[in-house]
Amino acid sequence: MVYILEDDASIRKLVTYTLNSQGMEAEGFECPSQFWSALGERKPDLVLLDIMLPEEDGLQVLKRLRADPATHRLPVLMLTAKGTEYDKVLGLDQGADDYIAKPFGMMELMARIRAALRHAGQSQPSGAYQLGELYVDPAQHVVRVGGREVALTLKEFQLLTLLLERRGTVFTRDQLLNTIWGYEFDGASRTVDVHIRTLRQKLGEAGGCIETVRGIGYKISGD
Repeated sequence: MVYILEDDASIRKLVTYTLNSQGMEAEGFECPSQFWSALGERKPDLVLLDIMLPEEDGLQVLKRLRADPATHRLPVLMLTAKGTEYDKVLGLDQGADDYIAKPFGMMELMARIRAALRHAGQSQPSGAYQLGELYVDPAQHVVRVGGREVALTLKEFQLLTLLLERRGTVFTRDQLLNTIWGYEFDGASRTVDVHIRTLRQKLGEAGGCIETVRGIGYKISGD
């Protein structure tokens, strides 16, 4: 099930129709109150979220989703006319998994949705990782720093787990984008940088284990 929170009726109906025609169950909502009511009845597999909305803006909706343990790893794709780099970074900083600026092509939108759903459903390695004060259990989706549990978004968790699983390996931004998000295109490496920055902030001192390899990408040392 995909929920679409979009106040533009033409876009909302087009996206819902396209998803349905591709064999996906979808439901559209004009305002956040309708969305929250439906969410209380059924949790979707993914949310397409506009920013400019009545009642409360999309970033506030995203913040509430990320603050709730029941939805803090729910894949959320921002779907909005605000397409500047600042707006994209702001949305990603708030925990969005992806950002699609209007106008957009339906084929690209479908590819992004499929990639997000595919990666959300991927199984994680079964072994737990301990690196100094950092403890990560992929099977339980648990991250702790010094015994304190840290809440990560799905993409942040997948990034951290991948880097831990392949300790010592330097990943380029394009490799991370393709592996975690399932696609690659020019200019999207900024998405990776924002997620790494937010991940480091959430991990506090333990975030220093994620090393920047200048001109290449990122790694967690194998030492």
